[in-house]
Amino acid sequence: SVAASPSTFEAAYPGHSAAGLIDMFLFTNVASCFLVTDIVRTQGLQKAIQGASVLMTAGCLLRSGLPSFNLDFLTNIMGSTAPAVTDAVSSAPSLVPFSFMAAGTILVGAAQPFFQCTPPMLSATWFASDERATSTAVALNFNQIGIATAFLVGGSMGTNVDGLATYFQLITVFCALVTAGTLLQFENKPPIPPSSSELEKLIKGEEEPPFIESVKKFFNTPGFTLPLAAFIMSISITNIVGTFIDEVMERGGITDQFSIDLAGAGFEFGILLGGIVIGGYVDKTKQYKPVTMACILATIFLLFPLGLTDHALGKEPVLLVLALLGLGMSAGPIQPINAELAVDVTYPSDETAVESVQQIGGNLFSALLVPLAEIATRQDYEVFATRKYLDSDIRGDVILLAAIASVTFAYFSGFDAPLRRTAADNEGSGGGDDGVIDVKLASSIEMINGGDSETELEESTVSRKGSGVLNIFK
Repeated sequence: SVAASPSTFEAAYPGHSAAGLIDMFLFTNVASCFLVTDIVRTQGLQKAIQGASVLMTAGCLLRSGLPSFNLDFLTNIMGSTAPAVTDAVSSAPSLVPFSFMAAGTILVGAAQPFFQCTPPMLSATWFASDERATSTAVALNFNQIGIATAFLVGGSMGTNVDGLATYFQLITVFCALVTAGTLLQFENKPPIPPSSSELEKLIKGEEEPPFIESVKKFFNTPGFTLPLAAFIMSISITNIVGTFIDEVMERGGITDQFSIDLAGAGFEFGILLGGIVIGGYVDKTKQYKPVTMACILATIFLLFPLGLTDHALGKEPVLLVLALLGLGMSAGPIQPINAELAVDVTYPSDETAVESVQQIGGNLFSALLVPLAEIATRQDYEVFATRKYLDSDIRGDVILLAAIASVTFAYFSGFDAPLRRTAADNEGSGGGDDGVIDVKLASSIEMINGGDSETELEESTVSRKGSGVLNIFK
């Protein structure tokens, strides 16, 4: 939420950088990812998501100071361990002290993995096999809409200290509204599984092991580390570009803050749009490997305009913006596609555990990469110096990110693991797109309904027709 107005934040809190606050968020995010799987396993998806929503609202309250009496109350409780509210930064009287800003950021960082690590489980629980990649893309990448909103709204409001304070209060109000909707409407699972693979897991009574056991199993499963590497590469590139968007735009000749905010929002929207479009294609074809490799190649190609200046042409703002939008649409989809691929190769695994491992790797790597990228942005390298029309400057951060993507491409090219969940879906549906799953549910219907079925079924046919809708015919 401070990426769109780093200068205002840093002026309000001398000695503290926006990048440092983002790093604090990322490290907290990583720590929380270790807990998500076991909490969801023991408490269920519904309670976990609702509890995380309340936690995030509490973090937003701390950051915004709404209602204002809460700050005095919390300071009294914390006593000498926290500075008094009156010690707030003198240049920012309408903002909370940095200690409360940091505490709120930690709570928000602890809550977010519950929304980031559960999309594959949400998709498997609620959506059919030809809808899961799209569903995961929407749920996983809709986070980018929040970031895009931060650029558009936060960028315009955060031009001064009072505006930044009002922006944090606005976030709190909207977060509280969404939390209220989550508490009232979020459900744990549908009455009938939406796919053959989910139905098979229920019939077999698959129980999710503790997170640590799942992690050991994943790394012993052929093919798991390749989608993990692709996911880490994608999330680190999108995180770094989003964090240093001001620097990226200014080096290309775009200095107007509103234009920078529009470009940043376009980048985030591109991530979501690319995930939906490309994820939809993967849903129909299951071509995980060729699509991922094509996206990585496009990512490498589109990174260079973000940091390359040809001396003969000068700065090209239009090319820069087009490359940024294209980068979002190519790098962003790699995350949901490879989240689904990792679940596919480790089936019948705990989907939340799979995504937790990916989020831990991605956010930890991003957090470690932020200071390196910050140093690299100040490095400028001249290439083709002896060629008049090719003589160019390229920034170190672009070289760093392109190198990461290139290594990932070479590594991922070796993927050759069986798609276990896809095979289970095809087997259960007879190999057809709208096939029929014939199962004897007399002995398993109690398992499907939570062990409390009053209806005895001798033999049932479960048929999926349309978009994730299941009908049971006796």
